Amino acid sequence: MKKSIKNLDENLVGDTSTSYDSNRDFTTLEAWKKARKVKFFFYNSVLPLLPKEERYGLRSQIQNASVSCAANIAEGYGRYHYQGGIQFYRISRASMYELKDHLITCYDLEYIGKELFDEGLELIEDAKITLNGYIGYVKKQKAKS
Repeated sequence: MKKSIKNLDENLVGDTSTSYDSNRDFTTLEAWKKARKVKFFFYNSVLPLLPKEERYGLRSQIQNASVSCAANIAEGYGRYHYQGGIQFYRISRASMYELKDHLITCYDLEYIGKELFDEGLELIEDAKITLNGYIGYVKKQKAKS
């Protein structure tokens, strides 16, 4: 069942306790939102096109890396110290580079066409740029503290 990214935002559930501020949650970060779009691009557009013989190879690698992009931003956001968060954001960025390589492999092996390849590259590059900006912002916050 294919879900659109637009409909997914309606399903986010936040903590409703009085001490929770929904304006200060990882789901509000542009870097996380873009990593999430990358994840769903691969799940909805690339993975269905892979042949069965890639089930335990490329498919598994793509699943792990695409989930890692958003999950590491979330985990980094939950860290108490800036440096701990930065380390997880860097892991997320590394997973984006890994996904770029997997996308190139899918194109080279003719599992996907040029249009899908270009769309994936654009999503990945946009997510990396945003994440790099966020890492820079967090580094500045660390320097102030």
